Amino acid sequence: MKRLMLALSISLLFAPAAFAADSAKAATANTLPPYGKDKPIPIPQIFKQTLANGLQVWVVPRQGLPRVDYVLAVRGAGLAADDSAHPGFANLLASLLNEGSTRRDSRAIAEAAQGLGGEVGAGASHDGIVVSANALTSNAGPMLQLLAEVARLPAFPPKEVELGKGNALEGLKVSETSPGFRADRALNKVVFGPHPYGNTSPTVTSITSVTPELLHAEHGKRFRPDRSLLVITGRIGNAEALKLATAAFGDWKADGPALPDTPGASLAAKPVRLILQRDGSVQSTMRLGSPGMAASATDYVPLRLTSTILGGGFSSRVNLNLREEKGYTYGASAGARIFRNGGSIVGGADVRNEVTGAALKEYLHEYTRIGSELVPDAELSMNKRYVAGGYLISNQMQRAVAGTLANNWLVGLPPEFLGQYVPLIQKVTAAQVREMGKKYFAPELQSVIVVGDNAAVAEQLKQYGEFTVQEK
Repeated sequence: MKRLMLALSISLLFAPAAFAADSAKAATANTLPPYGKDKPIPIPQIFKQTLANGLQVWVVPRQGLPRVDYVLAVRGAGLAADDSAHPGFANLLASLLNEGSTRRDSRAIAEAAQGLGGEVGAGASHDGIVVSANALTSNAGPMLQLLAEVARLPAFPPKEVELGKGNALEGLKVSETSPGFRADRALNKVVFGPHPYGNTSPTVTSITSVTPELLHAEHGKRFRPDRSLLVITGRIGNAEALKLATAAFGDWKADGPALPDTPGASLAAKPVRLILQRDGSVQSTMRLGSPGMAASATDYVPLRLTSTILGGGFSSRVNLNLREEKGYTYGASAGARIFRNGGSIVGGADVRNEVTGAALKEYLHEYTRIGSELVPDAELSMNKRYVAGGYLISNQMQRAVAGTLANNWLVGLPPEFLGQYVPLIQKVTAAQVREMGKKYFAPELQSVIVVGDNAAVAEQLKQYGEFTVQEK
């Protein structure tokens, strides 16, 4: 019996290897079929109507589940609207919207949303605040009324505000321990200077100084129908959707003058070299950055593809170089961050102390290469398929479609862009990629921020310029 069991164990041990060998032979004997033809997202049939108060309503009927999704986007209400004394304020404002209205408390709001078969929530970005909700089609009307209540009538109860501030302070405390947070914060200030995009990270003072009165005042300034878009997607007709939107928002009125528009960010920033001291650190967190572009600029699509090729995925150049070939890091990235009135070029990785200088050398090498050499056809085609496929997958659900339309509107892109993006990506040429590389990723344009132990990395970095050391 023991011999039989031993023989069986040996046969099971080697069976997978034998199967794998047979599979490998079969794979080499047969040519893989070609890729299927790309299927771009069709340009959505959007019903558009502007209410008398200026609120834009877009309706995108879709067949499928008996569900309706809502996204209310408020332009000019986001992080760029925060004054210099309250960076990050928009995040706290958005998080407190559903923590109590003038009609019900936070628990009642949550219970009402659950009872309607959905949820309601809000979040802030650089260029706006988005309030979203969803429900069964049979509860479409009541859910939109709840969304309107949360967006229009927040109470900012003192207890909820204090709790929100406490959570924000704990979150900041955790973030401050992250070298990546410190590097990004410093890079934003370097790239954007005094522009609002450069001052979006909260501070202890900016959080503790928030009061219910300030929240009410800022909500009145930022939430306005004439600067808002309501996107409705799902199993609902145009007429019914417009009727519900009018009932929930038709009597919404602006409270006082609007905040001024965010100015355009400067495209000129003098490159700096900065070490943020982190005593005893065994690795360095690197960031390279320079000014970028606004979303509506003509470079948007080719720059997106260039970013993907250079540092936007696992098979990107900087990741294959620094991770796979050199073994310097677990992951490296580079690409464009694009907002309504400006943007930035950001690259970065966490590397061991002893290869900090070598890693920076490889980054600059890849930046030079993308701006001086034509991308081979196979690499260009692979990345086009990657971008197109990711975009198609991420916009399959109607909730995602509503979110994409709203976010595109916030940054200044037209509704048709949803369906145009993939075809435009397919038209980008290798010459355009090289042009984007030269224009935005030129090594001489890049600031370099390193969070680490100066004693361990200073000598390696000397050849890349004079670094200023900042203790805190």
